Amino acid sequence: MIRTKSGAAGLSIASNASLIALKLAAGAITGSIAILTEAIHSLIDLVASVIAFISVRKADEPADAEHPYGHEKVENLAATIEGMLILVGAGIIVYEATHRLVVGSSVDSLGVGMAVMGFSVVANLGVSTILYRQARAHDSAALEGDAAHLRTDALTSAGVLVGLGLVEITGNASFDSITALVVAGAIVGAGIRIIRRSSGVLVDEALPPEEMDRIEQAITTARTEEVAGYHKLRARRAGSRRYIDLHVQYVGGTTLERAHELAHQMRASIEAEISGAEVLIHAEPETSFREPDDSESGPYRSG
Repeated sequence: MIRTKSGAAGLSIASNASLIALKLAAGAITGSIAILTEAIHSLIDLVASVIAFISVRKADEPADAEHPYGHEKVENLAATIEGMLILVGAGIIVYEATHRLVVGSSVDSLGVGMAVMGFSVVANLGVSTILYRQARAHDSAALEGDAAHLRTDALTSAGVLVGLGLVEITGNASFDSITALVVAGAIVGAGIRIIRRSSGVLVDEALPPEEMDRIEQAITTARTEEVAGYHKLRARRAGSRRYIDLHVQYVGGTTLERAHELAHQMRASIEAEISGAEVLIHAEPETSFREPDDSESGPYRSG
């Protein structure tokens, strides 16, 4: 079941729901703001997991009349929402921890809290590892974002565990609130990274240089003597798909049929190199070339 994107997202939902119940119970028993903030963190993760579960199912739907390019960007939109939820949760944690530092607080029954935090670390590391594997296997932004949430949750749970240990050793309850503030800082960093990556896709940010180099290498591999050059090479990402287009110039005397055949060969070469690519090639005669102005993207590559 967890070999599919939906199965992995479903596992995340079940894991987060269980951890929320445990953390809320431990927070109520101990009175620890750090544990309660971890429960809030897991609640945010649960919402993110539900969003990921819905988005990966939607992203797999085929293109339709209203969405001719498919629904893959739903995953990137979901990841952006997840990142925003992380930042909201961090704000709540900062407020509560600061308030307790000012007015003071007490923490009791630390053994229960430490046991719950230890279990949370192990559970989140295990589930996040599964999600990361599925995210790589399916190139899923939503699952990657969800896995990042759980990995961050595991790290912050470990931080809370250390904080509770310091309270136990020193008897100073302020370490509980200080730990919660450190947790909030880690959460903010994770949220910003997720938003940055997913929003780049939503605004059609260019593919990274290493992928563009692979595309150009595939074009070079497929070139023949009839190809005079190419320009206006562009590429963007939507979910797990890559959309690539370019203009290819053919030497004089190349028939339309031959140009069409060569374009298909070049497209096949690119799609073999770049997983999930959809390639559009515009054929031009060699005499149509002119130096591109600043409004035209992509270099010209001559023979």
